[in-house]
Amino acid sequence: MPKEFPGWLEPMAATLTQERFTDPGWIFERKYDGIRLLAFRQDATVDLYSRARNPQHMPALAEAIARLPVRDVILDGEITWDRSGAYHVFDILWIDGRDLTSLPLDERRTILAALPLAPPLQRVEAIDHPAPWDLACAEGWEGVIAKRRDAPYEHRRSKHWLKMKCEVSHDFVVGGFTEPLGTRVGLGALLVGYFDGADFVYAGKVGTGFDRALLLDLRRRLEAAEVDAPPFTQATGLPRVRAHWVRPEIVVRVAFIEWTVHEKLRHSRLLSVLAGRDPRDVIRKAP
Repeated sequence: MPKEFPGWLEPMAATLTQERFTDPGWIFERKYDGIRLLAFRQDATVDLYSRARNPQHMPALAEAIARLPVRDVILDGEITWDRSGAYHVFDILWIDGRDLTSLPLDERRTILAALPLAPPLQRVEAIDHPAPWDLACAEGWEGVIAKRRDAPYEHRRSKHWLKMKCEVSHDFVVGGFTEPLGTRVGLGALLVGYFDGADFVYAGKVGTGFDRALLLDLRRRLEAAEVDAPPFTQATGLPRVRAHWVRPEIVVRVAFIEWTVHEKLRHSRLLSVLAGRDPRDVIRKAP
């Protein structure tokens, strides 16, 4: 027996991750730089809503959805404002009285593939590439979304959808570190900065990208360079507890999403420890 058509479904949201992986149990899709849009079609009526349930007036898109050969349907996707003005559809939540949200992603994608989408409707295809995040950055995309094939559609932010945004890399000098918490060994995070003339400027923390051996090796090296006071001459937001300070001698390469409005690293991770690099040559690169 058909279920009652819902007036609203809370959209599933992806969790930002710094992990980079491929796995047969996951698919990867392009992350579009647009506005999340849910489309609710019941008979001849089409309602379009943003992620926050704000109604959207897009007559051409509504007409295209109204022409689909279904009685009722709920689509999820992203609308972009480029030349195509396309609605990039990546999921289907409902069709002809049937709630699809409990089905695995692969089954929902199979049902979506059977719909004859025509412009401005565009189906989001899975990416076939050994390193989808590298492809995204090379193509100038915002990033990729990794999705578990066997996951249902969850009405919340979920770790079954992972957002991998394109990163920039930059060299920094270590000026301190924090103590580890819980079962972590070695150190909690590196406190890094760069030189601006005579000043050593604090840029933020780097707390991921380490394995156990590297954590222990860095702790040993940093303890040998420990000093009593922060070496940073320009610093806001320094940790007040569990912090140790070191001579600015070790240079590391860090990946991060962007600089915050407070001129700190957002979502940083360690790429490598650099040998032979003069710390005084580490300055902030122009964006």
